[in-house]
This record gives sequence, structure tokens and C-alpha cells, in this order.
Amino acid sequence: MADGGDATTVRIIEHIADIPAAEWDACAGTGNPFTSHAFLAALEASGSATAKAGWAPHHLVAEDASGRMVGVAPNYLKSHSYGEYVFDHGWADAYGRAGGRYYPKLQVAVPFTPVPGQRLLCRPGPGAAAARAALIEALRTLVERAGLSSAHATFCSEEEAAAFAEAGWLIRRGFQYHWRNEGYRSFDDFLARLNHSKRKTIKRERREVAAQGLSLEMLSGPALTPAHWDTFFELYIATSDRKWGSPYLTRDFFHALGQVMPERVALVLARQGERYVGGALNLIGDDALYGRNWGGRGDYPFLHFEACYYQAIEFAIGRGLARVEAGAQGDHKLPRGYLPAPTWSAHWIRDRGFRKAVADFLRREGEMIAHEMAALGGYSPFKKTEN
Repeated sequence: MADGGDATTVRIIEHIADIPAAEWDACAGTGNPFTSHAFLAALEASGSATAKAGWAPHHLVAEDASGRMVGVAPNYLKSHSYGEYVFDHGWADAYGRAGGRYYPKLQVAVPFTPVPGQRLLCRPGPGAAAARAALIEALRTLVERAGLSSAHATFCSEEEAAAFAEAGWLIRRGFQYHWRNEGYRSFDDFLARLNHSKRKTIKRERREVAAQGLSLEMLSGPALTPAHWDTFFELYIATSDRKWGSPYLTRDFFHALGQVMPERVALVLARQGERYVGGALNLIGDDALYGRNWGGRGDYPFLHFEACYYQAIEFAIGRGLARVEAGAQGDHKLPRGYLPAPTWSAHWIRDRGFRKAVADFLRREGEMIAHEMAALGGYSPFKKTEN
């Protein structure tokens, strides 16, 4: 498709199954399970991320002069802005009112997954910089040649954001809430670092979960069975129907996940008697636990906090993981030990006038994000340390 310079060329592959898994993973690495070939292939094969769902795969593959794969990017032609978690619906409306056509657009992302990480996946070595530059240039070229409105790389790394900015892309800043493991030996050790009121609140919430007759299971690897996935899907659907009305992920996706990467799964299921009433899906990275999906039926006070946050912290401490990333949004995470952490995305807007308007919006939004993060820092639940 494009020559990125230094004899690096970029092709579009419309099905990740047509890309050798070992070659993709040699570029993606092992740290983040969401950019693995197995995870992305499960999304496509299950019907979750397909053209019919508005996520038409257009993966980029960069090759050097010898034909060796040196970089890849999970890339999609989008016909809507759902399942992204970096919201640009307002941009689409404004562009439409001005007479433009915002969709389709390009989206470099992991579908339905607001987990920060590398989006331009380059094989380590001296050719990595050239591969990254080729992928960035290929995205811009594809937008221009196809007459698309824009390209977006969401939840990219800060390093990638700098590379995109150098290439003239607009950078958008956001934040999430992450829990950091400060060498805790146990959950009680973590609680001891909190101020009195927050520590007391968490203990009370955990007692009230137990008082409702709820017991929790943490399942991973061979302990997971198809029945567990059916149960979790039913819980996920119940929550989606109640809150959003249209679930993104299919039953087949969860079963595929259990088949291709069970060792990366940490599934929490909450039971009352013989009936499962709640569940939280986490994936395990090299140094982090990533909270992804919650599902529940009925009203069980504090169960969501227990299943999604406290169980995740206990698991991370037990595994010696550096952090828990609990997903998008949710200032209720702050008093439970999850502190603000910056996120980044990059945007190429083809229309110059519209690009200028978006740039002005991002400048003002970025100032507000910086002020909000600074203000939230004053609400840390941890004990004040003396200098």
C-alpha cells in the first residue's frame, strides 16, 4: 500500500487469521494480552469485531526490504463511534452539520477495550523506528487516498503519542484510574496505607458482601470450563440489557477466550447459594491485571466493588503484579485506592478547517483534564506522608 521510506512497505490485511500468529506476536510482544494475535483473532472469529458490527478489519503490516514483518497495527474501518471509549460523537455531529461525511473512519485500537498500550506494534531492533514511521505514514496516506474524514489511534502509549505529534497528528489527553502495588504483602497491608475513613469503608463493604451470603471464586487456566463462560455471558448480557441495550461481545468470543488464552484469564464469579449472581472478567499481563467486563443480576450492595476492585487487588498482590488497570471512567474508584493515570490518543483529520477546530477543542479540553487530574490528586485515600 505504501512505501514508508528506508525500504519499509505497508500492506493491508483484512483478516487477522491471514497473518501468521508467531509473526504478529513477535511484533506485539507478550506484555499486553489485548494486542496478541489470539485475542484479536477471537474478536473477529466470534463475530464481535467484523464489518457487520461496524469494525471492518484493515490491519496494517509493515515489511522490510527482505519481506520480513517488522511492524503491525490493529486497524479497523469504522462506520460508527461505539466501543471506543475515546468519545468523538460530537466531532461527527459537527462535521455532519458542516456538510461533511465523518464515517467511515480509521480506528487503530483494540475493539471494546479501553486498555492503554502500544498500538504500533514493532519488532524490537534497529528497524523499529522506521517501522513505526511507516505505519504512521501509511495511515495518513490511506485517509487521503480513500477520502476518509480521519484516522484515530486510541489509548496509545505516551511514546507513540509523541511520534504521532511529530508527524503532525493531534493529541488528545485523558485519564483512567489505576491501582499501584507498592510492594504490598497482603490486602491488609494495602489497607494499612489508607487513611482511617477509607480503610473503615472498605472493610465495611467487604463485610456487607459476606453478610448477603455471597461467596466469590477466582478462576484461571484449566479451572475454567465452558459452563463458567456460559454463566458469565448470561451475567454480561443481563447488565448490557439493563444499562446499554446492545452488548458488544458475543457468547462465542468468551468461549474462544477460554480456549486460546485461559492462562491469561482471571474470572471472578460471585455465588449466592447455588446461583451465580455476578462476575468480573480480568486479563493478566506481564506486569498488570486488566479489569474488563462486569456482569450481574439482582441488587447486591457493594458486590461490584468487591468483584471488580478488591478481588483484583488481592490477585495482583498474590501474583506480584505492579498494577491493576480498572478500565474507563469511574471516580468511585478513587476512594478505593485507584489513582488517576494519564491516557493518550492521536488523531489525523483530513479537512484542514475541521482539523483546526478539533485542535482548538483539544487544547481547551486538555487544560481541563490537567486541572481535573490535579484536583483529584487532593482526594487521594492514602495517608499523607511527611516530608
